[in-house]
Amino acid sequence: MTRFSIASFNVKNLIGPDQEYYKFQSYTPEEYAWKEDWLADQIVSLNADIIGFQEIFDEASLRATIARADRYGQDSNDASVPGEDKRYRHRAIFDRLAFRDYSNAALAFAPNVHDGDPGQRRPGVAILSRLGFAEEPQIIQVLDTPLEIPFQTFGGDEGGHFTIQKLSRPILKVRVPVGDQIVTVFNCHLKSKLGEFIRAEGAEYPAEADLTQYDPVGRALGAARSAMRRMAEAWVLRGAIVGELRQGRPVMVLGDFNDNEHAVSTEIIMGEQPFKNYAWMLRHNAEHRGDRYSEAESAQITESIEAMRLHSAEKMFVRKSLRDMVYTSAFGGVYESIDQIMMSRHFLPDWKGHIGEMSYFTVLNDHLTDGSHPEAPYNKLASDHGQIMATIQLREGK
Repeated sequence: MTRFSIASFNVKNLIGPDQEYYKFQSYTPEEYAWKEDWLADQIVSLNADIIGFQEIFDEASLRATIARADRYGQDSNDASVPGEDKRYRHRAIFDRLAFRDYSNAALAFAPNVHDGDPGQRRPGVAILSRLGFAEEPQIIQVLDTPLEIPFQTFGGDEGGHFTIQKLSRPILKVRVPVGDQIVTVFNCHLKSKLGEFIRAEGAEYPAEADLTQYDPVGRALGAARSAMRRMAEAWVLRGAIVGELRQGRPVMVLGDFNDNEHAVSTEIIMGEQPFKNYAWMLRHNAEHRGDRYSEAESAQITESIEAMRLHSAEKMFVRKSLRDMVYTSAFGGVYESIDQIMMSRHFLPDWKGHIGEMSYFTVLNDHLTDGSHPEAPYNKLASDHGQIMATIQLREGK
């Protein structure tokens, strides 16, 4: 049975030493060496066939980190995996222990179109695949047609609109061959919850940035702008997902959603959850109180919705294992999952057309604490996110 693993890894600001990425923020050579060492260790621990990376400023640094992981993995193999002269070398435990290097893996990097001068850098995303790519990777960030979301007010008055022309960070789409299948994988990093403030003409900085003149209403509006942008980006991603599903293609979506599973932006990406029964609902064009959907129409509606839904790998694992505590982020005393792996029903064992199922879900989050890393001088040298991985087994003949 073909098995593959897919992981999401927000590395937190990967860039080479002595390069100012945000204002007054950079790594010394020593700090960068520590960070690369830690990231390489995590990659070896994951040992995933497909990894989606977020917060990549510098492709060269990512390649160097992967090369370091290969060296560490080979050292681990030398110490733990028996040689060809050992009769027990084929036992399953050694297959699981063995690290497979990325020397022949494909790497796709999507730089951020907003990336600027030192101090004003903006990160991109990347996907690493031992299985290669079946097609040329695609980047979604600059929209061919600006997204205009119209609003209306009660009474028919003009309600205005919200418009975006570019996403805050790129979405990377790749098609990965797995066994006899090709799986579409999206890697995303949606707009954060940090407030989006507007600098007045002639001002050095937005007024809301001056915390000595704290403006709670202005800062709330900044949070609202971020939320609207994040939901708009989620809608763009949703459109790309549905485009793949309508072609019957298996889909997996991973990345830093900057929101938990029940947030509106995440629900936009996942799709609606169908009601148990639509036959009790009034029809959209009802002419009397008993004008409801038929049983056949109810089944049709449910199938139409289910065919376009995604499902959380984390929640599938929680239901399967009876565990109830997974988190990938710790900030301000709040532990939650904002990094996700979502998959289409092609990977649900209870759907008759499934091609495989998730056998295990892994989260590396022991390094997370509330604001610091136990081994680092300060938090920037490790990731402030947990890493997640889903292991998928394909059906025989699939």
